[in-house]
Amino acid sequence: MTDTYARRGRPPGTTRRELEVIALRLFAEQGFDETTIDQIATAAGINKRSFFRYFASKGSLLWSAFDAEVEALRTELAAAPPELPIMQAVRRAVVAVNHYRAEDVPELRTRMNLIGSSPGLSAGASAHYDAWERVVAEFVGHRCGQPADSLLPLTVARATLAACRAAYDRWVARADANLTVYIDAALGALSAGFADSVLVAEPAPRGYPSAGR
Repeated sequence: MTDTYARRGRPPGTTRRELEVIALRLFAEQGFDETTIDQIATAAGINKRSFFRYFASKGSLLWSAFDAEVEALRTELAAAPPELPIMQAVRRAVVAVNHYRAEDVPELRTRMNLIGSSPGLSAGASAHYDAWERVVAEFVGHRCGQPADSLLPLTVARATLAACRAAYDRWVARADANLTVYIDAALGALSAGFADSVLVAEPAPRGYPSAGR
């Protein structure tokens, strides 16, 4: 690949996914902090400006799939039938937006190792998890007739995320099935304790109406 070709911009075969794969390879070989956007762009046969058409930063590249999942989860929850119990709706939506297979584990291990190895990325992880929680809390709050930052919607959202992260950790360690198998099992156990009779009929305890008070 010549420098002249690289300066022409995005070649027809370059896709967002291909750019991710190239970047992950460079991150694994050189380290996240040591790899520049210019290096990623050159390896992909594009210029730096074209890189930013796909990703806002190096860090956003590592979180791209997760952030897309957040938006997909919002869409799935919005489409949930109103007669479906709250936790069944959450469980079904979360399972629906997760498409990882056992063969995806090596790449996901690489992503998580990279995030853990960079202090800046590790510190920024909470913003992505908060966005995921917020989508669930907004849905639960709407169905419960409570603000999204009330105690019960927040409890459901945070417990759901914790269950999903536990499922993810076990799946990555074993790599013996699709991620949905683990998530469905974890959320099935969790939903048994969050019945609609509890979430809808019982308001948040007095003195704890929201996270902001």
